[in-house]
Amino acid sequence: MKRILAIVSAVLITVSSTLAVAQPGRPAPPPPLRFERVPPPPGARYVWVPGHWRWDGRGYRWVGGRYQIRQAGWGRWVPGHWAWRPRMGRWVWVPAHWTR
Repeated sequence: MKRILAIVSAVLITVSSTLAVAQPGRPAPPPPLRFERVPPPPGARYVWVPGHWRWDGRGYRWVGGRYQIRQAGWGRWVPGHWAWRPRMGRWVWVPAHWTR
């Protein structure tokens, strides 16, 4: 069961890391990030995932940070972030993902 969960997690992480979600109709960049007080981790295997702005179709909404368990074999957590894509002429959301 553990092996299946690890394989499914790796596939989902790989797929999500290759996607960028376009947000049409919004020429404005997202607001500046909010300050978040980071609480102590619940355990040694946890990594802090910072909060971010999410587009809900009408405006940006803040999604607060949280702790996530570090995946075995993965080295670093890359937080999701907004990136300007000049060729598309819009901002896109690049999902958070693990790197090796």
